[in-house]
Amino acid sequence: MTALTRTKFHTAALAGLGAFACIFMLAALGKLEHGLWLMAPFGATMVILFGLPASPLAQPKNIVVGHLLTTAIGIACAGIFGVNEWSLGLAVGIAVMAMMMTQTVHPPAGANPLLVMLTGADWHFLVSPVAIGVAMIILFGFGYHRWVSKQRWPQQWF
Repeated sequence: MTALTRTKFHTAALAGLGAFACIFMLAALGKLEHGLWLMAPFGATMVILFGLPASPLAQPKNIVVGHLLTTAIGIACAGIFGVNEWSLGLAVGIAVMAMMMTQTVHPPAGANPLLVMLTGADWHFLVSPVAIGVAMIILFGFGYHRWVSKQRWPQQWF
């Protein structure tokens, strides 16, 4: 194995370990607290947070605001327009626009309007799993990058 291959493997293994440990923690805490602290878009957040921690898309502001904003937009659109083909598209379009306008683009959050609209989630979903989940992800990511991966994260908080 060449030095470059070893470096790539080491980087990939650290990213995979971080993603595993963070999702495991959220799943275990959710089970312990009899609550929901997970949602599918968090899996995609793991790719960016642990695989590309220097990316602007991986910074705490983008993760937190991106997920909260797009979830709220999906819930609001469902409440105002119901769930149909055009309201699903409208919610995602507004979510993308809102993330761009607030400089909080986080691609995994683009799935949130679809998730909440197709599952009939209500405003409680914004707290659990979204707010609690992103808070735990940020705390875990900070500790993991500081003490395990030794990568500088975040590049900026807000």
